This record gives sequence, structure tokens and C-alpha cells, in this order.
Amino acid sequence: MPVKVVILAGGYGTRISEESHLKPKPMIEIGEQPILWHIMKIYSAYGFHDFIICAGYKQHIIKEYFANYFLYTSDITFDFTNGNEMLVHHRAAEPWRVTVVDTGMDTMTGGRIKRIQKYIPNERFMFTYGDGVADIDVCQLLKFHEAHGKIATLTTVNVEQRFGVIDIGENNAVKDFREKKMTDSGRINGGFMVLEPQIFDYIGNDNTTFEQEPLEQLARDKQLMAYYHDGFWQCMDTQRDKNRLEDLWATGRAPWKIW
Repeated sequence: MPVKVVILAGGYGTRISEESHLKPKPMIEIGEQPILWHIMKIYSAYGFHDFIICAGYKQHIIKEYFANYFLYTSDITFDFTNGNEMLVHHRAAEPWRVTVVDTGMDTMTGGRIKRIQKYIPNERFMFTYGDGVADIDVCQLLKFHEAHGKIATLTTVNVEQRFGVIDIGENNAVKDFREKKMTDSGRINGGFMVLEPQIFDYIGNDNTTFEQEPLEQLARDKQLMAYYHDGFWQCMDTQRDKNRLEDLWATGRAPWKIW
């Protein structure tokens, strides 16, 4: 059975203020397509076409986008002289099956996952956040997960520090100021997870933050493994992040464009 992909898409995106009052954060566009579309294209490039979108804030916008996707991606003639006829000249739809679920306005990340349990009963599934892209090989991620046999795998990524570094010695004495290096980075949860159905036993209710008690308990139970991704990864957390992604896409240097 093909593995489904669950994507969180209910966020407000308040730090991208000029757009977030109009649309959900995952619907903010990079190169005239929502970042949600970019994430789905990554999975689709590796043969994963069945998506469950955990919507919330302005969820109707996500539903309308997919309802009209065929029209957006095809050449159409509207003939009003012949009874308002519509002719489709070029079909360019994706091989996707998309289930959009309203998981509530203020539901926390764990609660959103819990709410879509009925759509993936007793199935392994992939899961990621609706605001991060990477040049990750999700097939290799899945193989890694299958090999270790634990309940959960999360992808860890390197995040560079954004500012210069202060070297501090003994007694808090400043030794030097220098530019940041990759060695100054730390590994964080980059999303792109693989989860077994037992994961739902770790989630309480709508108020459960997935990154807190569920993941912490999985770690204590020795049921959480880390998949190392040392390639490109970028979340769209701020306007600065969005601008960087836009620039990479516009100049043809987008590492996550693997399709």
C-alpha cells in the first residue's frame, strides 16, 4: 500500500505579516506557487502522491486552490457565444490524491495529527511541516526508518547561525569576534518524518504540541531515531526566509527543485 504524506498547513504565519492576514502560511507563494505545492512536488518526485493536508486558519483557501487546480494548470477557452462552453486544450494536472481536513483554528501540532487518524488507520505515514523545503531523498529516509524498526524517525538538519560569533574564554572574557562558520551550527528537527500508527497513542488531545510531550516520550522509550540530512533545508519562518527562497527560485538555483 502506498505511503500517505501528512502535511501541517494550519498555521497563521504571523511573522510574514504582509501576507498572513490574507492566507494560511503554507499558501504563501514562492515563484507563483504556494510553498505547500513545492513540498508536495518534492514527495511526488519520489512517487508519493497521496496527501492529507491538516488545514486550519483560512482552510477554505487551501480547498479552493485544489478545487481550481485543474483550471490553473490547463489552457482553457471560455466560449460565451455557444452557451457558455468551456474547452480544455492542455491538461497539466498532477497525479495527486489530496484530502484537505479542517483540523481546527487553534489546534496544536499534535492535535492536528490526532484529528486525521481516521484517514490513515493502522498505516505507516510520512509527515512534515507546511513551511519547509529540502533536497531530501525521501525514499532513503523511508528505507532508514524501515531498517531500524522504531515508531518514529525525524530528519535532523544543520542550521547556520545568522550572526557573527563571539568567542568567549575563561571568566567570561571575550577572546574574539568572527564570522559564523558551519561548525557553529546545530542540528534541529527539520520535519520530513516517518511515523508508525502507534504514534497516535502518544498524542493526547487538541492541546498537545507534537514537538514536546510526544517526541520527548518517544525519546525516553527509545522509539525515536534521527535521519541525518546534510544537504539543503530551509523553513519559511520570516520575511527574510521567504525572500531567500524567492531569490533561489527566480535565479534557477533552488536546490529543492528535484522534479
